[in-house]
Amino acid sequence: MFTIDETNKIKSYRDIAMDRITAKHINCFKGHTRPVFLISEQYPGVWLEHVYDSVFFARLDRSYIDIAKNTLNLFLDNQKENGQLPYKVVDMNKCEAQSECGYAQIQECVSFARLCYEYYGMSSDTDFLKKAYDKCIKWVHWYEKCRMPSGKGLAEMFCGYDTGHDNSGRLEGMLYKKAAKDNDATSYPTGDEVLPVIAPDINAVLYGNLTALYNMAKALGNGEENFWMQKAERVKKKLMEICYDEDDAFFYDVDKNGNMRRYLSISITNVFSEHMLTKDEFDIIYDRHMRNPDEFYTPYPFPSMAVSDPSFKQNLSGNSWGFYSQALTILRCTRWMDYYGRGEDFDKILEIWIRQWTFDNDIMFGQELNPLTGKTSDCSQWYSSCMLLYIYAVQRLL
Repeated sequence: MFTIDETNKIKSYRDIAMDRITAKHINCFKGHTRPVFLISEQYPGVWLEHVYDSVFFARLDRSYIDIAKNTLNLFLDNQKENGQLPYKVVDMNKCEAQSECGYAQIQECVSFARLCYEYYGMSSDTDFLKKAYDKCIKWVHWYEKCRMPSGKGLAEMFCGYDTGHDNSGRLEGMLYKKAAKDNDATSYPTGDEVLPVIAPDINAVLYGNLTALYNMAKALGNGEENFWMQKAERVKKKLMEICYDEDDAFFYDVDKNGNMRRYLSISITNVFSEHMLTKDEFDIIYDRHMRNPDEFYTPYPFPSMAVSDPSFKQNLSGNSWGFYSQALTILRCTRWMDYYGRGEDFDKILEIWIRQWTFDNDIMFGQELNPLTGKTSDCSQWYSSCMLLYIYAVQRLL
């Protein structure tokens, strides 16, 4: 797979990434005493979708398990009375934000309850599990009370950035791509022809929260596990009915008028990450779309939008979820590719990412790659998810 000289350079880059993480990314916020896992200079703090970084790092090196706990508690301890979690907590040492916490959108791209449960699986910390269980119940109740205005039993997108997919083609036609800075993420958008939208990725994460609550309840022995599993099954049933096109074998966003928005978005992988599908259901989608070189299986997988989609284009030099192959996407592949028996494909993808960030990098460990040429974008050098992915890939392949 790699020559001796290549292997030596790769190992040196792995050490550079680890040194960078431990020196710069494991750090305290202003006014805090417990270190957490930070993202990068471009993203000064922790976003809800990046909490996975801390849990993943603890899995790579158990000596950092407290970093995972601290990062999870950063969000649990900043939960509002109504149950809402912040979508970000910023480091006031590094920016001039008016408030440490942001609540304007959701941006929960990996089930937070699932990450709490995974930390428990590593730590056997029952006190933490009890705390997380109670608070994640409130989080689910917030979804149900504040984000289901149509009454269909599924969570709805109120602004494009709820998804974390900045500059994606799937946001075309929305007036409210970004939420107002003073928004509390519960304001129903008016005057928008598209929003609110029932989004498969947001509901896959909701499903993940519900199944995690099932696991938590079972571990706590409180007899409530069946209640959560029944809720999860209803979410899947509704999502299959409303957002899944059996002829296309794909999940689509559905707008407020009931119209499917037929964008071939990488958001499909959230459904995989939360293990919502059976193996047979997964195989149909994966073989038709993800393994298709005319869609997602590009020379540098997986692009944020299928190359065959009309909206696929390099609309920015960086941070575009309508074009680039994202380090976040590939890191999250650790949550589903082996699970669904696609480890061989994953090994090939990891080799591609190792080679690009070792031998053809314009910046060090950035956010994304051009899916056709492999050229690195100019976005977010020393990006936490890319470094974690690199360290993991080296550990797995060498």
